Amino acid sequence: MMTVLVEVHILQNHAPSNLNRDDTGSPKEAFFGGYKRARISSQCLKRSIRRSTIFRETFEGSLGTRTRSLPELVRTRLLEMGIDEEMAEIAARKASGFGNKDGTEQSANESGYYRTAQTMFLSEMDVRVISDVLAEAVGEAKTPKAFEKIKAKDLQEKAEDKGLRPIVVDIALFGRMVTSEAFLDVEASCQFAHAISTHKVDHEFDYYTAMDDLERSADDEAGAGADMIGDIEFNSACYYKYFNVHVEGLVDNLTGKAFRREVSAQDEKEARETATKAIGALIEAACSVSPSGKQNSFAAHQRPSLVWVELRDNNLPVSYANAFSVPVNPKVRDGLETESAKKLKEECESLAEMYTLKARKRLLLSKNKDIEILGVSSEKSLGALLEKLEAAVMQGD
Repeated sequence: MMTVLVEVHILQNHAPSNLNRDDTGSPKEAFFGGYKRARISSQCLKRSIRRSTIFRETFEGSLGTRTRSLPELVRTRLLEMGIDEEMAEIAARKASGFGNKDGTEQSANESGYYRTAQTMFLSEMDVRVISDVLAEAVGEAKTPKAFEKIKAKDLQEKAEDKGLRPIVVDIALFGRMVTSEAFLDVEASCQFAHAISTHKVDHEFDYYTAMDDLERSADDEAGAGADMIGDIEFNSACYYKYFNVHVEGLVDNLTGKAFRREVSAQDEKEARETATKAIGALIEAACSVSPSGKQNSFAAHQRPSLVWVELRDNNLPVSYANAFSVPVNPKVRDGLETESAKKLKEECESLAEMYTLKARKRLLLSKNKDIEILGVSSEKSLGALLEKLEAAVMQGD
């Protein structure tokens, strides 16, 4: 029996920062257990991972892009195929209708570019198929006037008739929901929680000024005033991060089995290899990159102090967020990171006993080597943990 669920729990203590802002520029927050907590949204965490160098280099050339620029991607491809500019212009406008179910075409913006009505998660294969459908329509129409009469809705249906297409890794992981019939809806095979601080948080403000270097050097009488003043809100927090990957769901997305496509044993094998690599890259990126918000001002690039991974045979996820419903006291002797680790250990072991929670394999990476969870001691490195994890996912042992 193959592994069904991989669950990842991370503790990461960030120095003063504003990693993920709300609409007012303040660090995002949430109330949990009756106390204000620092928060990083799941959307922010997922984007920082899928756009990371680690993830992109692992799957170079086979990842999707979230964009409204499908019409201009199509225009560029048609021009490269030798289609004239007038026909490519009309095709770009037709492609703008692929962003909604009824195929309503969008108007060009002030720069003359077309955009779809909604942002879509697209692969290079998607762009290629849409371009080919439009190229065929250009050939059939022969004249711009005839091409103008073709409805975007009809072109969508032709694209759909091209058949099921392979789904790239990040779309298979994070899912895709679109209203256009030309694209497959993809159910996400991973779930990300909003990261929350293990302790209560109060925000602070950095008051800053900007000075004119040249004016100061040229005029000793310039005075003591600043040319600009401002403030940035920030906090410092130890976050509990949780995400899981439904391995079989990921494999089924990659093979197309999730879309009722018949797949061979070789398809399954190759998809499991890709899924295994994707899970390793996902965890490595989660441990290596941080959201980019205000990093030029704070440079809060701290690595996690603890990573706990459980592999289960059933698709019944378990978050240990309630370990921190009573906030950790950051002023105790062992410090915030260690006390947070102790709370996580207690919650995990209590729930495992209460509900007889079984796992095929458990792996730990901890800065504090004295910490053990359910009798599992820390691996020496993230590389060692990932090597054992990938073997377990691939072989199912």
